[in-house]
Amino acid sequence: MGKSALIVFLSFFLVLAIAPAAPASAQTSQSTAKKSAKKAAAGKAATSSHKKAVAKAGSRKHTVIAARGRSSSVASLNKNEKLVKKVVMVHGRRKVTYQRVAFAPVVPALPPVLSAGEQAGLNLTRDPLELKSSVALVLDQNSSEVLLDKNSQIALPIASLTKLMTSMVVVESKQDMNEVLAVTDDDIDREKHSGSRLRVGSQLSRSDMLHIALMSSENRAASALGRNYPGGLQAFVLAMNAKAKALGMTETHYVDSTGLSHLNVASARDLSRLVMAAYQHPIIRQYSTDSKYVVEPGGRPLQYSTSNHLVENPEWQIGLQKTGYINEAGRCMVMQTTIEGRQIVMVFLDSRGKYSRQADADRVRKWLADSHPATLTRVKIADGQS
Repeated sequence: MGKSALIVFLSFFLVLAIAPAAPASAQTSQSTAKKSAKKAAAGKAATSSHKKAVAKAGSRKHTVIAARGRSSSVASLNKNEKLVKKVVMVHGRRKVTYQRVAFAPVVPALPPVLSAGEQAGLNLTRDPLELKSSVALVLDQNSSEVLLDKNSQIALPIASLTKLMTSMVVVESKQDMNEVLAVTDDDIDREKHSGSRLRVGSQLSRSDMLHIALMSSENRAASALGRNYPGGLQAFVLAMNAKAKALGMTETHYVDSTGLSHLNVASARDLSRLVMAAYQHPIIRQYSTDSKYVVEPGGRPLQYSTSNHLVENPEWQIGLQKTGYINEAGRCMVMQTTIEGRQIVMVFLDSRGKYSRQADADRVRKWLADSHPATLTRVKIADGQS
């Protein structure tokens, strides 16, 4: 065999020897690729599982922390607080927190405060007009004829009806009505802790003080009037009681100029005497029946309104009025009015309900208007009988 033929033979043999190795290499590569893919998939699965485990652990951790926080918060709550659960997302994770929230405690309803009249059982007295006031008196101003009488002889707390006597003492003492009076710390209500639009340091003339005390029942104004009387408040109260005695008000007693004390007492009969005496003073008639009035106590002006809405009712002709209220007295009101050409004095004490005294006045007015004034007969109501 020649040299060239030998080379060709060897080359052919070498090709045959190498040719089968190529598929094996491909299979090896494919196998290696599959293994790598499986390994990668396993890695990803492991990573995913790890992440889930971490997330779950983190969630458990947050839950544990939240639970611990809740337990800690519950332990430190007072009786006016409660825990409110709140879920928030922090960096893509749920986080449970508990927030302390204050709430208004449930206050048990207190029984209503009984007035002196209710404690005495006067509210049980019946009358033909079904009045809501425990005490009532209606009389003819000119003849003093009693038209309706309901427990009128019994003395009860009269609240701000007191200010009608306060005005009488101020007017009859002939003090300078233009004198400027100042509200001081002594005028603050420490009896009932009521509010006032007149601040300490406010300054008004005696006339303006009297005006808003009568029309709007301004307590600090009434206090300032009494305190600025010659001899001070003590002398003023003595003058009030002396005037009551002079008018024949035998069941009446005063301890202050405002009526905030329940110790200011009078009977309906006594108050009818006071109404008729106060009616003789034009300034008291005017101030008590104004519906609105503006004062300037320093700073911005203040507008006051009447405490009796009947004053603004065109169906009424009111010549003088005063209202009052404290718990012990109930709702009270006195009025001088003209009905069917007849001058009438009305007194209502211990009425229950914000507008009940005005409603009682409406009942009486209708009763008088429906009856001929000349033929009205005396009606006495006492001890539940008429």
